[in-house]
Amino acid sequence: MPSSTGFTRRQVMTTSAALAVTALSIPTAAQAAARSTGSAASASALDVVANMQPGWNLGNSFEAIGADETAWGNPRVTQAFFRRLKAQGFKSIRIPVTWGQHEGPAPTYTLDPVFLARIKQVVDWALADGFYVLINMHGDAWQWVPNMPTQHDAVLAQYTATWQQIAATFRDEPRRLLFESINEPFFTGSSGDQQNAVLMNELNTTFHSVVRATGGGNADRLLVMPTLGDTPDQPKIDTLLATFSALDDPNLVASIHYYSFWPFSVNLAGYTTFNAATQQDLTDTFDLLHRAFVAKGIPVVVGEYGLLGWDSGPGTVEQGETLKYLEYLGYYARYRGLTTMLWDNGSRFNRRTLQWNDPSLYAQIRSSWTGRSGTASTDQLFVPKGRTPTDATITLNLNGTRLLRIDVGTRPLIRGVDYTVSGNTLTVAAATLSRLTASQEYGTNAVLSLRFTEGIPWAVNVITYDKPVLTGAMGTTASLVIPTAFNGDKLATMEAVYADGTAAGPQSWTTYKQFNVAFTPDYTAGTITLPTAFFDSVTDNTTVTLTFHFWSGAILTYTLTRSGTAVTGTSA
Repeated sequence: MPSSTGFTRRQVMTTSAALAVTALSIPTAAQAAARSTGSAASASALDVVANMQPGWNLGNSFEAIGADETAWGNPRVTQAFFRRLKAQGFKSIRIPVTWGQHEGPAPTYTLDPVFLARIKQVVDWALADGFYVLINMHGDAWQWVPNMPTQHDAVLAQYTATWQQIAATFRDEPRRLLFESINEPFFTGSSGDQQNAVLMNELNTTFHSVVRATGGGNADRLLVMPTLGDTPDQPKIDTLLATFSALDDPNLVASIHYYSFWPFSVNLAGYTTFNAATQQDLTDTFDLLHRAFVAKGIPVVVGEYGLLGWDSGPGTVEQGETLKYLEYLGYYARYRGLTTMLWDNGSRFNRRTLQWNDPSLYAQIRSSWTGRSGTASTDQLFVPKGRTPTDATITLNLNGTRLLRIDVGTRPLIRGVDYTVSGNTLTVAAATLSRLTASQEYGTNAVLSLRFTEGIPWAVNVITYDKPVLTGAMGTTASLVIPTAFNGDKLATMEAVYADGTAAGPQSWTTYKQFNVAFTPDYTAGTITLPTAFFDSVTDNTTVTLTFHFWSGAILTYTLTRSGTAVTGTSA
């Protein structure tokens, strides 16, 4: 799962020497093509990983710390669940597993046979349903493995014993089962990058030798190895390439994780939209992975992808911006030959109802596996309450498609009357907006369904709103709750500055604070809450000006005065 820790790995030669060996030993495209011939059992690593697209993560189950797989809120995994998941179009499943809590003491570190049998049962169910399956060492990567710098021999002994038992248990499984050495590795108390690199290489090469030594199906099983922290940057990629070169094994797979450009992923520093910088981050990352690995015949699994903000609370990343990100990610991963595995901790595909909690999100993801969808600059059109609307324009992101029609429910709008299209500019007529918002109820009054020549429709919410109103409040540094009449509007972000204009609150390098961390709107309760996480970074005996930015374009200011633990809020 996502991690914000710094990461490292082992280097067994100088960087220049490593790159020289890499250049000589990494298979060429022609060699990779030659390896793709033969039976399915001996298919090239590139072919196997390509057949795994798309993939999904069984998150927060077998890596959960607690009594059993239900400890983090998910139900027990069933065979019926896998069959339902298969119907969603996924071809591979990554099953994160934390092993250490199910092991006995040194020197044998014997795995609990009941737990091991349960993992095998679940793996066999997934294989029987035709899935490719990837199992790994997951939570151990932040429990005991980070101690390797100071407890080298003990950690390596446990790591070796654990993988010996896993490999022996699964040695006769078909090649559709893959092993992943470790998840998002990092090391605590190391001397720096060089030692981190040495240790990481030692883990990966130990994993490789242990698995291969067990023979059987493990002799040519695909082995997945991460960059440091599963982080996709050039130095980490270079050293992983050197490890691959030294191992000289055609059945190796590179792993990275991608949760988008961080400020966008958590809604921080004003990155509220999937803008050019955010798209460029994705493009640059996937280009790098293709150039470094795929073009050299080495497959890449994006073992986890999503948005970090999904776990911090609803609305962190606005729905339309989320959908644009997912549409582009699916398209560009396909273009660059990367296999993607959606991170799902149970909040995406509901494991009790066996339904998607957000069907529109799933529809966008699934559509991106095979083609492109048209999107737009926004999925919100705000119409002021009690005033005559004006024509509204939206920029279309056609993505190679054409706009066919616009529906409202089951009724199509009339082109040339209700709306016009010029190039990539859509204009919705004022009279149409007036008709659609006739109820004058705050919030979404109608949904425009923009239907393109391919892909899924793009929904635009037609929203009646008034300027929001903030009310004065008193609280403490534990929590200040600001009564807020949202009046149909929604909050995009918040700025916080001291009287001298410098940033106040956490992440002092930016005036824009993190959504659902430094502030949280509640549209049902009509409040905006500033928690301890905000005030812990606010200087005592100061005045802070908050600026709230709403999706309608409304901007409101609010003044905070802190004295000790007491906080007073005043609306401007």
